[in-house]
Amino acid sequence: MNELLSKRLRRVAYYIHDDIKVIADIGSDHAYLPCYVCLQNPDLFAIAGEVNEGPYLAAKKQVEKYELENQIDVRLGDGLSVLDKGEADCITIAGMGGTLIAKILADGKDKLPHVKRLVLQPNIDAHAIREFAVEEKYEIIAEEIIDDEGYIYEILVLEPTINMVNYSEKEMYLGPHLIENKNEVFYEKWQHVLNKKYKIIDQMKNAQNINYEKIDYFSKQVQWIEEEIENDNNS
Repeated sequence: MNELLSKRLRRVAYYIHDDIKVIADIGSDHAYLPCYVCLQNPDLFAIAGEVNEGPYLAAKKQVEKYELENQIDVRLGDGLSVLDKGEADCITIAGMGGTLIAKILADGKDKLPHVKRLVLQPNIDAHAIREFAVEEKYEIIAEEIIDDEGYIYEILVLEPTINMVNYSEKEMYLGPHLIENKNEVFYEKWQHVLNKKYKIIDQMKNAQNINYEKIDYFSKQVQWIEEEIENDNNS
């Protein structure tokens, strides 16, 4: 099973600690992640949620293949609607856009009060998850940025807190932990984004109707990126 699981999903699995009793993997596709973690931990129970019938049937087939029917319950439904209140203590959502992940969590937040941990892997727009964290009082306890076969992914781990959660605009955009623990992939991603931002700003400045507000917005992002990657390169 290990060789079938992508690097990004193995890193998601890393954050499902032994004290977790029930995980819910939302948008589980072929239930690769639930199968992997349940094979690793026979005491773990998993719920694999899928909104579309094709992936739902594929997930059921995968669970049957590994004879995990007693450990994994595959359910058909939209987002967190597949869960009962208090049923899961860890929720994983991987392989979607950050905006969609944040919407799934917000739409199903009545299912979240007993959840100890959210392990989230957005393909894009990780900032939307950080915005959700601030609005709903979740602390971002860990972040990773990885390269998996030429694609760059971020992983965010959230836990509920009674304290006010505050991050700067730059931290919301780039990731508070990622800024503190920069790796090669961080520099690669943001150098690529920076080059794109330069081109976009140039095009906007040469447009017939110049949107100064948007130029200012992108220029601020450029400044944040430059502060974090160019200053390090010059030091």
